[in-house]
Amino acid sequence: MIETLIIIIAIAFIITGIFIHPILIKKRRRYYKQLPFPILWNAVIEDNLPIYYCLSKGDRQRLQGHIQVFLAEKQFIGCNGLLVTEEMKITIAAVACLLLLNERGEYFLRLRTIFIYPRTYFVNEIAKTGSYIVEEQRVARLGESWTNDQLVLSWEQVQYDTRNWQDGRNIVLHEFAHQLDQEDGEAEGVPILPRKLDYPIWMQVMTAAYQQLCHDVQRGRKTVIDSYGTTNPAEFFAVATETFFEKPHQLQKQHSALYKLLQSYYQLDPVQWV
Repeated sequence: MIETLIIIIAIAFIITGIFIHPILIKKRRRYYKQLPFPILWNAVIEDNLPIYYCLSKGDRQRLQGHIQVFLAEKQFIGCNGLLVTEEMKITIAAVACLLLLNERGEYFLRLRTIFIYPRTYFVNEIAKTGSYIVEEQRVARLGESWTNDQLVLSWEQVQYDTRNWQDGRNIVLHEFAHQLDQEDGEAEGVPILPRKLDYPIWMQVMTAAYQQLCHDVQRGRKTVIDSYGTTNPAEFFAVATETFFEKPHQLQKQHSALYKLLQSYYQLDPVQWV
């Protein structure tokens, strides 16, 4: 009888936790959003993120709230002797949270830790060089997004990309777009969408744009979307996201359907920022 009662109580606690936990998370996030945004943090963003000046007052306030939640929930770790500073954390958070500006996501649900290297770093990668030949290669990286709970960035590259906004390349936007894509556990270029009806439209527009990019690159044509997007659909979504935020006018002109799709997904219109 006692054992049964203990089991019932344990189950009750589990069920209660399942329902209460999301409520507590929302309450905690509201608390962080309502905190005064530090003047020093705002100065860092103004210095390091040129697009910040183009945002409306309301967008800046929303971005500040998201940054406070992001910094409270994510862990930053320096690699190769790098000492992580407030500037590094705030800069990365500010760019990443542009993807969540209008409450689009759940603060990168799977992500827990961001590793920062001083500059380009190297990893060992297994590569197939022939029908039955596999060898380990040393590969240079600027960033990568893992499907478990980690993301890696080169601080040198982060700095370069924030200073050269509008060149269509941004390692933070790229890797955090992968995080959105990987929220369902798969990296396939299809993030979680609001409605089931959205998936066929997403596949139709994305597939057409991806195939067009592959066609143009094969023929040596100049493209607004970086050629790295031809690697696979997952990379195409990440590269298209970079283009959407950094070259919105060109993307809208050359790929209007793709721009409209990303505009609907992110609930943003970067054309209005520039």
